[in-house]
Amino acid sequence: MSPSRILGVFFRYFYVARKGLYSLSDLFYWPFVDILLWGLTSTWMAKQGCSSDLPLILMTGLIFWQIVWRGAQDISVNLLQDFWQRNLVNLFSTPLTLIEWITGMLLLGLCKLLVAISFAGLLIFILYELNVFLIGWVFLPFAVLLVIFGWTVSFISSSAIILWGHRVEMFAWMIGFIFAPFSAVFYPIDILPSWAQTIGWCLPTTYIFEGMRCALFSGSCPFPYFWISLGLNLVYLIGAIILFAFAFQKSKEKGFARLE
Repeated sequence: MSPSRILGVFFRYFYVARKGLYSLSDLFYWPFVDILLWGLTSTWMAKQGCSSDLPLILMTGLIFWQIVWRGAQDISVNLLQDFWQRNLVNLFSTPLTLIEWITGMLLLGLCKLLVAISFAGLLIFILYELNVFLIGWVFLPFAVLLVIFGWTVSFISSSAIILWGHRVEMFAWMIGFIFAPFSAVFYPIDILPSWAQTIGWCLPTTYIFEGMRCALFSGSCPFPYFWISLGLNLVYLIGAIILFAFAFQKSKEKGFARLE
């Protein structure tokens, strides 16, 4: 891999993101709306006699879900931007390799994630005087696992987009939310029907959100949950990368121009 080409990909999408209203709204506006709605709702419920920990639980879950949601768009949305700008053929007619392109975009995704999470955490503290980082050092490994799962989802949606183009572009925004009900983001998994619990325990995100609530209530990290989530994440990520590489090669053989 060439570091210069990776940085070239990074800055190519960075300058587009910096000047685009969509990227700015994605980083600040939508997190602000989510935090305002969920924060006010949970505060009202706490005043009605629900658990006083409810606002913190919901806000921490929201921050964690923002990590998954952002990761799920790191590749697919940037891929769609190249479709819209009719730039995909130009991009891959250069010596740029697929792995360099992916690495550059994931690097940009990590930078945007740090900005979004810092903004959301500060906003929650200012509006509701809640510290969503109370779970301590456990936040970091959990966040890494969530980023990995987000990338897995992004590779899956990107595989469909690189094969079928604009016809399935809605996958870039839809596919992440398919996993949300089964991941127990805002509620314990045991309230789900048994068939849904079976699906949930097959997802690495479920172990993270259950572990997050355990850490908030007991102050201890459930290490078995961490290792199970890590194992599932690695299996799914490798499978998703193989799927995307296969779809990319198939689409390349048919010609990228047909997608634009």
